Amino acid sequence: MTRFLRIITHACLALMLCIGFLIASTGSPVHAAGGLTLYTTYTSISVPPGESLNYSVELKNNSGSVITAPISVTDLPEGWTAKISGGGWDLNEISVMPDSSQTISLDVTVPMQIDKGTYRFTLSAGSLASLPLSVNITEKGTYQTELTTDQANLEGHSDATFTYSVNLSNRTAEKQTYALTAQAEKGWDVTFTADSKQVSSVEVDPGADKSITVDVKPAENVTQGTFKIPIRASNQTTNSELELEAVITGKYSMELTTPSGLLSTDIKAGGDKTVELLVKNTGTADLTNINFTSTAPTNWEVSFNPKTVDKLAAGKSTTVEAKLTASDKAIAGDYVTDITAQAAESSSNASFRVAVKGSVLWGWIGVLIILVILGGIYVLIRKYGRR
Repeated sequence: MTRFLRIITHACLALMLCIGFLIASTGSPVHAAGGLTLYTTYTSISVPPGESLNYSVELKNNSGSVITAPISVTDLPEGWTAKISGGGWDLNEISVMPDSSQTISLDVTVPMQIDKGTYRFTLSAGSLASLPLSVNITEKGTYQTELTTDQANLEGHSDATFTYSVNLSNRTAEKQTYALTAQAEKGWDVTFTADSKQVSSVEVDPGADKSITVDVKPAENVTQGTFKIPIRASNQTTNSELELEAVITGKYSMELTTPSGLLSTDIKAGGDKTVELLVKNTGTADLTNINFTSTAPTNWEVSFNPKTVDKLAAGKSTTVEAKLTASDKAIAGDYVTDITAQAAESSSNASFRVAVKGSVLWGWIGVLIILVILGGIYVLIRKYGRR
């Protein structure tokens, strides 16, 4: 029995020596479990849809021999794309020297059309090491175009320009060219401005935004009320609409005339004439600080009483006196004097035809000159007519 055990022991030792010799004679390195480590700083991040992610990953060989391993991404969510690169090359396999490390890049693209939530995938170095990664998508993504604004409703008077700041988002995977249109009521003017230029279309890169300014000018005869201005960014594959709103609180308008409606008068050279003006607020909003100015012939003077009307309520009227003083050198004839009523919100102009009459003194002087000439002719005829 003892001899039998001794034979078995010797046989086992011989078998172990053979196995050791075979292992020592092979040319492939032996990889101990845990000999390779994958490391990146940020393993869990939060991003919006359509984002491009870049991970810098370090592969560290903790063993005493060269490790060569395939490198890949597993469990990548549907629609996501990934690329592994290093040294300017796309990688499928990598070798790391003993007790050293290599750095590679992992680029991951999140699709635009995706649900909100947490997504996980793994960077693997064969069966030697793995690096779990997670990405939290902060909002539901869409494959579409979006027109948005922080302030769609503006309020102002009928002669105001309503300016809206609009953002156009290209939530698609391709560059898009959008035509910009508006459906305002007849007589309204809508213009689009992008990159400091008035435009009718814009280009937007995939996943990017474009800031657009929309200027809206109401029609001249617009009344008080709320008006909707639909705008649209569109092409053959995608589009988006946004409804803007303008609240018209009043209309500014005035008329300058006379109580009789007659815009003519007469005056003597060097004399003056006071004309009564009628200022009407024909709008639906009050007018304030109405000033009066004139454009008169050379050396004429025009003064107003009062010089300013502080406030004129909607639908009301008031009278103002305009004193016209003609030049003493004015000759007989028709002259035009323009008078303007000007408020910050509106203005009106009236043109007066002023007829200048010659001086009575000059008329008598003219008659006297004619008589003298006639008398001289009579004397000449009497003196020389007998010869």
